[in-house]
Amino acid sequence: MPFHAPVEDFRFILEHVIGFSDVAATACHAEMTSDVTDAILTEAARMCDDILAPLNRAGDLSGARLENGVVRTSPGYAEGYRAIASGGWVGMAADPEHGGMGLPMALATCVNEMMGGACLALQLNPLMTQAEIEALEHHASPDLQALYLPKLISGEWCGTMNLTEPQAGSDVGALRTRAEPDGEGTYRITGQKIYITWADNDFSDNVAHMVLARLPDGAAGTKGISLFLVPKLIPDAGGRPGEANSLRVVSLEHKLGIHGSPTAVMEYDGAKGWLVGEPHAGMAAMFTMMNTARLGVGSQAVGVAEAATQAALAYAMDRKQGRAGGSGAIVEHADVRAMLARMRAETFAARAITLACAKAIDLGREGRAAETARAALLTPIAKTFGTETGINVADLGIQVHGGMGFIEETGAAQFLRDARITAIYEGTNGIQAMDLVGRKMMDGGEAAFRLFDEIEAGAEAAREMVPDLAEPVWQAAEQMREATEWLVAREVSARFAGAMPYLRAFARLLGAHYHLQAARAGNGKRKRLAAFYIQRMLPELSAHLAALRAGEGCVMALGAEDLTP
Repeated sequence: MPFHAPVEDFRFILEHVIGFSDVAATACHAEMTSDVTDAILTEAARMCDDILAPLNRAGDLSGARLENGVVRTSPGYAEGYRAIASGGWVGMAADPEHGGMGLPMALATCVNEMMGGACLALQLNPLMTQAEIEALEHHASPDLQALYLPKLISGEWCGTMNLTEPQAGSDVGALRTRAEPDGEGTYRITGQKIYITWADNDFSDNVAHMVLARLPDGAAGTKGISLFLVPKLIPDAGGRPGEANSLRVVSLEHKLGIHGSPTAVMEYDGAKGWLVGEPHAGMAAMFTMMNTARLGVGSQAVGVAEAATQAALAYAMDRKQGRAGGSGAIVEHADVRAMLARMRAETFAARAITLACAKAIDLGREGRAAETARAALLTPIAKTFGTETGINVADLGIQVHGGMGFIEETGAAQFLRDARITAIYEGTNGIQAMDLVGRKMMDGGEAAFRLFDEIEAGAEAAREMVPDLAEPVWQAAEQMREATEWLVAREVSARFAGAMPYLRAFARLLGAHYHLQAARAGNGKRKRLAAFYIQRMLPELSAHLAALRAGEGCVMALGAEDLTP
């Protein structure tokens, strides 16, 4: 079925739920009037609906392939990429000094979600480049910025991240890739990297790889890692792609989904590279990339949830089965109606969380320390809840389709296969949860408590209009406050067994808060959806917090013998 970017939902959330007007009130983004934001959203939606969405199925059926060392991309992907690049969507949030649009991250997140819903496999390409652009803006030398940023922002060149090795996955500090100074101010990079998204293509003029490697005097572990920019083709004196670098795509992975996105094993054999940032400080620069990518991954999965919901609803309204009354379509059945409502309510909640995170990033860049702390707090939630929403909603979509959902021709299964990786890459969801209860609680929970205060204030303001919805949200905020006080009173290592339940409870509360704001500002449709979420889904928060308080004892007491049949 056709995909339609949910422009109206973006408009509503920006205006009535997360307060995008705060961003438009800053000097940096004063031009972001409602007319301007509408024009941007409408134009991006047109590209997604008309150009990218028709490529989604083609990429699944005819994935990227490696032929004689050359990556051949899926049918139509070259044209789709050119539409993204020519529209300025690769560098939409980049600094105008180097050719970017300078859009707020909140708007860029809307567009990235649209593209992810239209064609996730292709959208991964500009997402990687956007992350590299941000890392170069913050950490690269002026010479590197002047050479690479205009090319990456225009889409003439593409960017990648090279972290993982066969023996070094989440434990990045175990990497073995070496970087040797060559006496010319550059370095020779040698090693193998795996799981490299969009490591190569047949439609851009060059590919700039960001590679983690260790200098000869680099200490063991993450503190001795440096970051290098290693181009596929070495630019000549005029900045044009020149001689081939000493690197190659060894193979492409055979994956469960996102077949149109080439995921490669990369070999570097004395490849020429340029240091990005300071020696031995590569992780700081790489985390600039990863944090951008984590929000992007959360939003792209929400896009998949939107696409899966649209497909399931269209099928349910057309498919006639049983005697449900009304039109006779299965949408009349209570169970099907409940599944569709959950899909729509969960997608709205996840979308609002990612956009709230993006807004905090925008305001943090204005020097507001509290907003920077909020962005840091929300990033692991946006990534984890967004990706779990993509997976769970796509799974429900198959169920709504019934037996036809298990048939590939309907396309329902592709949403689940494509979304499944999002919970794994850019830091597994378990690592995101550990980050939330560990590093993000180093302030003693201060950023979280400020957010709970706002949620309770929002619930108080909603009591007169929707008292039956406001009270449960206020009570849930109090539960989260007490749970957070309990959490921060424990050693960090003792928090990890309950990290995922805590994150899921936090996301449930945020979802309820944003639904409540929608109910206050919206029509009956918004109120009814909010009622479903708050009455049917918010109670799950209590179960998550019970799992949190159970502690690590019941988890770590289990030995391998207890897990063996």
